[in-house]
Parts: sequence; C-alpha cells; structure tokens
Amino acid sequence: MTDQTRPLRVAIVGAGPAGIYAADALMKSDHNVSGPGVSIDLFERMPAPFGLIRYGVAPDHPRIKGIITALHKVLDKPQVRLLGNIDYGTDITLDDLRRFYDAVIFSTGANADRALNIPGIDLDGSYGAADFVSWYDGHPDVPRTWPLDAEKVAVLGVGNVALDVARVLAKTGDELLPTEIPANVYEGLKANKAIEVHVFGRRGPAQAKFTPLELRELDHSPNIEVIVAPEDIDYDEGSEQARRSSKQIDMVANTLQDWAIRDVGKRPHKLFLHFFESPHEVLGDNGKVVGLRTERTELDGTGNVTGTGKYNDWDVQAVYRAVGYLSQNISQLPFDEQAGTIPNEAGRVVESPSSTTPVPATYVTGWIKRGPVGLIGHTKGDANETVANLLEDAPTFAGAAEPDLDAVTSFLENKQVPFTTWDGWYRLDAHERSLGEPEGRERVKVVEREDMLKASEPDKA
Repeated sequence: MTDQTRPLRVAIVGAGPAGIYAADALMKSDHNVSGPGVSIDLFERMPAPFGLIRYGVAPDHPRIKGIITALHKVLDKPQVRLLGNIDYGTDITLDDLRRFYDAVIFSTGANADRALNIPGIDLDGSYGAADFVSWYDGHPDVPRTWPLDAEKVAVLGVGNVALDVARVLAKTGDELLPTEIPANVYEGLKANKAIEVHVFGRRGPAQAKFTPLELRELDHSPNIEVIVAPEDIDYDEGSEQARRSSKQIDMVANTLQDWAIRDVGKRPHKLFLHFFESPHEVLGDNGKVVGLRTERTELDGTGNVTGTGKYNDWDVQAVYRAVGYLSQNISQLPFDEQAGTIPNEAGRVVESPSSTTPVPATYVTGWIKRGPVGLIGHTKGDANETVANLLEDAPTFAGAAEPDLDAVTSFLENKQVPFTTWDGWYRLDAHERSLGEPEGRERVKVVEREDMLKASEPDKA
C-alpha cells in the first residue's frame, strides 16, 4: 500500500464467529495499535449477524449462545461496521470489494449437508441434518413447516449435531417452548409423533465425537430415556490409547458405560445410542422410508472398524444424516471440491488446490479455510493465523481505489440493496425480546426476512 496515512481497509465476508474473531484479531494487532489503524466492514447474507450461533446452535443451548455476548463487544467497536442482508456474488462481487478495500477475508462457513452415498438416501423421509437445524432455528430461507409424522426415527452420526437433532426430535414441543423458537417451530414440534429416536455410529464409544457436556445433557430431559446396549461398550488397544490421551474421550466413554449398565426407566420417549452399526441402506416402499439396514462392525485393534457381514434392519420411518457439513462454492474464487474448502496456505487463498501461488490480498478463515471440524472457539486460532499473514502482506497490497467509508454504502444504496446495520441489529434484538416478554421468554426469534428488515431498518423494508 502506498498510502500509509489512512487505516487499512478490510472487508470480511461472513459475520459469524469466524468473521468476528478475524475483526477482533485485526483490531488487537500491532498495525492497529501503533500504525494508522484498521477499518473493517463485515458483510453478512442474513439480516442479522452471528451466523452459526443464531442459525446452527440448538435453541435449548443458551450456554453456547452466550458466546454472542463476547461477539457483541467486538461489533460495538468504532472500527467495525456491519452490513447485513447482502448476498455476496449478487449484491456485491469480489471485483467490487477490491475497489473499496485493501484486502478481503472470506469466513462464509459451511451450511450444506455432506453427502452419504448409500442406497435409498434420497427417499421421501430421508433428510439432511443441516436443513432440519435451519428449520428449528428459524432460518428465513427454509420452509416454515417440517414433516414430523414418523414415530421411529434414525439419526446417522455421532457428533454434536447428531445429538442436537436427536434431542430436539425426542423432546416435546412444550419442553422447547421456553426457548426462542418461533411459533411455527413450536406448532411443528408440538405435533411431532416421534417416540423413539435411534442414533447410529459406525465405530465405538471411544470414537464418538460428542463433547461430554453435550452428551450428559441428553439425560436431563424428564421425557427422554437414554438407552445404550451393554454389547456396544467395547474397546481395543487403539480405543484405550485414545481414552488415556484425552480426558474428554474418557469422560464420554465413562458416561456411556454408566448408561449401559443401568436399568431402563419409564420416561415416555426413548433415545437409543447405537455403536458398531454402519449405515448400509435406507429401506423404502412406494418411495418412502420404511427402515434402515446397518452392517455390524468390529474393532480392528487400532480404533478403526471392519464390517462383519452381519446386517440388522431397523423399523424407522425417517432418517436424518448428520455426517458433517459442507461449504459451498464461492463466486470468483477457486474451490477444492474434495476438501470442501477454498484452497489456501495458512489463510492465504491460492489459485488452485495444486498451486502455491497466492491470490493477491485475498484470505480465508474458519470452516471455509479448514473444513467443518472443531468447536466454535477453534476458529479463534484460524483468525489469528490468517490476520497475521494478512498484515505481513499489507505492504504489498495494491490498495483500494475508493477506500472512503461512504463509497461502499453509496454503491449499495445506488443498487437499492436494503442493507442492515449494527444499529439495526439492536432494534431487531429489542423487538425479539419484546415478543418474548409477555410469555416470560428471553426472546422469540423473528423468521421472515421482511419482518426482520421491518424491525431493524424500517426505512428500507
């Protein structure tokens, strides 16, 4: 950059935790403290910020949603602006961003379901977990209703998303009513017919990806009886090594062991955790799910499993796959279809998965950088690495042609894009809290995009 007298202008595409952590890292950098400072605009496709925390965390997890308090403090800083309700690739392009900013960071996360290639996976009654999560979290871009007429349901996967899906399916609508769920979600869950939920893992208890706290929370519901079969508690040397090396893995294993040896209680909804059952086929009749076939597996000594050739059929009428999220291709950027990420070297975007040539002044952080693994807090390390490399490269940036703060907002206004702001979030937040107050709830989430705009930016709705 030739002009060292003005703040470094950075655009961050995606205002979830990853993007906000990147903004925080920029503001805490030496460049900001001792240099001319930084000026950051966070672009968000939704009218509200916070990404996965607002639209990916189960509503009965207010503890995780408490992370928003820390993120609020970042967005309150004068160096940061929120520009929401902006669809990257349509409302604004990479070429546009290069005009207004010295550098661009993409933190668009992962919001699609990873495929599971087994027969029958496309039958009516087979769903992706991400779509169901979006529905119960009140995402404006998904249908307002969800088919919940299956009495017996299978959930494929043994991560925290699988637990969220299983728990929401096994709870009653009235149990979830005190949370922020909107009316359409409550009505759907109140009519839910599920009385049995079966969670299937291909490997054993020591290979489950649950966190201990999330697992134990399953057992807190007065309506859910958690059941683990004693024959599913098995460890080989690889599993024992995993338990010795990780306190979390050992805590999960101990919890599952305790549940396997206790008597089955009388709570009305049953939630079964099955291990060593690899999904083989979704069974159908007349195009609808009528069952699930799994192959029994066994440990091979290393913590991995092999098939035994023995199959079990399970009487279920719906199947939810929770086998991982997938990032989606981003306009004007290279994409690694295998990894589901934008190819990069420590956050610096490169021209292709096989290249080491950097794309100038273009960076990634979060799940779009490393894939959808790890907890929300892990994106802090991603952000720090990416920002460190961005600042190292800053002297080589060509520099924005129109770095003035008003240039980008004038551009959006001329295109008649009804963008939302951080002040608008405060208005929407107050509105959602006012909806919850008469019922003694913290808030009721607004679902419709137009209603969110009316509450946050009434002049633009």
